[in-house]
Amino acid sequence: MNTFKTPQKGGMTDEMARAAAENTARQSDPEQVSDPFQEGDSIVYAAHGVGRVDKIGTVEVADTAIEMIQISFPGNQMTLRIPLAKARKAGLRKIVTRDIVEKAMTVIKGKPHVSKGMWARRAVAYQEKINSGDLIQIAEVLRDLRRNVDSLDGSFSERKLFEAAQERFVAEVAVLENKDPASVLDELNKTMKAA
Repeated sequence: MNTFKTPQKGGMTDEMARAAAENTARQSDPEQVSDPFQEGDSIVYAAHGVGRVDKIGTVEVADTAIEMIQISFPGNQMTLRIPLAKARKAGLRKIVTRDIVEKAMTVIKGKPHVSKGMWARRAVAYQEKINSGDLIQIAEVLRDLRRNVDSLDGSFSERKLFEAAQERFVAEVAVLENKDPASVLDELNKTMKAA
């Protein structure tokens, strides 16, 4: 005789969902209080790039109220909701300052680091840097891959990684400086060719 209640196939019981929602609602982030996000702010989500905070409000999940932040990414035509208590841990941050952009430009102007390791491992490392959302790490990818983009030596995947890093970098700098992304891209290309 089986006395255990088995969950529905491939799903979660109501009690499990309620317990998970209560656990999320109890968590708080001390940094969140000192640097809250506001509706209309431009933000960076590490895995998806630059987005805009649409609204911050309370949503009821499994009979538990959770404060959520809703972000839209116009470039990806995507909307994302994250519990506000976990926003920082999920990689959500405000747009960088001008000082960090200048440091990133200095990195881009530097000498490329040439690695002799396997391309597959380097590609994974470059992708991790891009997905970190850190502008300095994205600048390192641009610096290291810029030499092969214009030449025939670079592979298709190398070009795609370079373009992904370039897109993230340009989007964030364009929002910071309130410029058209095309003009920021032109300035970036001039800087990389001069280096």
